[in-house]
Amino acid sequence: MWTTKTFLKKRKGSVLKIVREHYLRDDIWCGSDICTICAHQNEELVLEKNPQPKNKKFPFPHYIVLDTCVVLNQINVLEEDALCNVIVVQTVLEEVKHRSSSVYKRLLDIVGNPNRKFYVFVNEHHKDTYVEREPGEKVNDRNDRAIRVSVAWYESHLMSSQADRRKRDRVKVILLTDDVDSKQKAENEGLHVATISDYVRNVEDCPGLEDRLSQHNTTYELQAGGREPLFPAHFTPSQIHQGIKSGKLLQGSFLASRENFLEGQVNVEGQDKMILVQGRVGLNRAVDGDIVAVKLLPEEEWSVPSHMVLQDEGDDSEDVLEEENAILKSKDERVAKLPTGHIVGIIRRKWRQYCGILQKNPIEGSVRHIFVPAERKVPKVRIETQQADILSSQRIIVTIDSWPRNSRYPLGHFVRALGTIGDKDTENEVLLLEHDVPHSKFSEAVLSCLPKLPWVITEKDVQSRVDLRHVDICSVDPPGCTDIDDALHCKELENGNYDVGVHIADVSHFIRPGTAIDKEAALRATTVYLVDKRIDMVPELLSSNLCSLRGNEERFAFSCIWELTSEAEIVSTRFCKSIIRSRQAMTYEEAQIKIDDLTQNDTLSKSLRGLNSLAKILKKRRIENGALVLASPEIRFQVDSETQDPIEVEAKKLRETNSMVEEFMLLANIYVAIKILEDFPECAMLRRHPKLPVSNFEPFIKAGRNLVCYQPLSVYTATIHCKINQGICMVLVT
Repeated sequence: MWTTKTFLKKRKGSVLKIVREHYLRDDIWCGSDICTICAHQNEELVLEKNPQPKNKKFPFPHYIVLDTCVVLNQINVLEEDALCNVIVVQTVLEEVKHRSSSVYKRLLDIVGNPNRKFYVFVNEHHKDTYVEREPGEKVNDRNDRAIRVSVAWYESHLMSSQADRRKRDRVKVILLTDDVDSKQKAENEGLHVATISDYVRNVEDCPGLEDRLSQHNTTYELQAGGREPLFPAHFTPSQIHQGIKSGKLLQGSFLASRENFLEGQVNVEGQDKMILVQGRVGLNRAVDGDIVAVKLLPEEEWSVPSHMVLQDEGDDSEDVLEEENAILKSKDERVAKLPTGHIVGIIRRKWRQYCGILQKNPIEGSVRHIFVPAERKVPKVRIETQQADILSSQRIIVTIDSWPRNSRYPLGHFVRALGTIGDKDTENEVLLLEHDVPHSKFSEAVLSCLPKLPWVITEKDVQSRVDLRHVDICSVDPPGCTDIDDALHCKELENGNYDVGVHIADVSHFIRPGTAIDKEAALRATTVYLVDKRIDMVPELLSSNLCSLRGNEERFAFSCIWELTSEAEIVSTRFCKSIIRSRQAMTYEEAQIKIDDLTQNDTLSKSLRGLNSLAKILKKRRIENGALVLASPEIRFQVDSETQDPIEVEAKKLRETNSMVEEFMLLANIYVAIKILEDFPECAMLRRHPKLPVSNFEPFIKAGRNLVCYQPLSVYTATIHCKINQGICMVLVT
């Protein structure tokens, strides 16, 4: 059977009436092993025949049906193994998909786990569970009604298959919802219903599950009655929209200060200077990264940043704000005043999961504690947990749920523990999570894209590429490098010129556009190096093997080859896909020794000397043409060979070979860009850095003014004077 759905859509001043056919069926399976009515296939029997009750409030066998808000707000609870035999109706699945892609993906992962017993019921296409939207009924109310209809249908549908069971052994269906109105209607309709918190608090044999409950719908109570709210109320979305439209409000991204928890700035697009916000009332519950609406104060009320370094030393004793007048008056009056404002509304929250430690409540037996994030720009978070004794010695992850006006800190909930504070693996995990570095294991879909071993170069490959295996090519990299992605060669020609080539590993041969491995590499963006390990952008088979130009192994490459004069003038350039065989993979030190030891006259030594002499000319020419040299000291860790713990740190020594490799990589980039512009102008893109706003220099000026030198200038080899907006800064270069 079928019905119709009618939509009214406004388009170019007119209203279109759209009518779509909506097909309904009577053969959609319920997914329960109890059922004797549905023509189930074995793989569709997800819900157990005898689900074991693990709830003190509902001590009878039951299935669970979730509403949309429970899924959106309590996904951390749902990911725990304690909840099984769960029915996710299509209405909920579609709502979650449209409202949060991240939660939707996590829900699909749970549904895809056969051990969790989550079944998706297509209620929107079942003739007995599909409901039409009534005149004047809101979409959310219609969806809540559709969920309740599905619960009632399951109850009656399963009842006919349990006639031979005792009443106490019959499987029932429980609706979990945090919507007060929907819960009341479900009770009136005779359905089993509970809030998610009420259900979770009665789950047996699952310690810590209650800690994962979101505080999103929690009404926070003042510790002292009659006290005024601590923060002003946020403007409503319509007030914010009207304010921005009229120019009375500005929209921007809030950037909290690392040094002073009572300060921050709002970066407004099109403004030369960021807007300063100060004090808890001025910040008004904004968290770093939030998109906010800010009201600019009159110019006579503008202020300057405080020079004090302040950390929030508050505890959970009470909801009061410290006296801020003295703090906010402690400013450097020599600094020009900045546009100053107050945050009046939140346009979009950018909350995420935060790593940190638990600040245990000194009151014995209390379940309310303070979470201190590792990132100083994030405020402390109030959470409730019964595991404080265990968690106080661990790094944990917490997420923010809400920030009521009467709470000094935002409310959140515990997600999971990472490990003991100070443990190397735990601290590494904190670093990766706080910097949003993807570091999970590669999925089966990604691994399936890898070539099969043993991998060999075929005759077809040879015919489609330029064979450079006869050329004496070598690579120069840091010690211990296994992902060698570039190599060089230099050969003197009969006319006195040089044949020079840069060879880059041809990763594109193994990674095709749009594949799972291509998407994963795009997500990771780069290989991340820690002291004792690295997080690969692509699986090790490619990064350290087939796409690594290792010594004496044949590899695919993309080559840029020039003919250069002895004065490093380009005579000709050519590009090709190639097959190469590097003669040796050297470190910078090994390559430097070959260059400096004039008794070594093998082919590679001569090649390196030629490259080095040409690189010096190229670098000198670049600098004379106005190139900017940006360099900072790099450090290197010495690690224990057995434990991989760092035992010593030293500054990396820069040799001529470092500059040699850098020059030819730059040269290759330049000529590849020229080639793209000539042959594919529609794809050529120029990266042009905009003019820096004056406000970007203010921290530098402030640091320069406060810099005190106690040593005589004779100990310094160079002095650079900078004058920026009348602020004199002295940079001493040792």
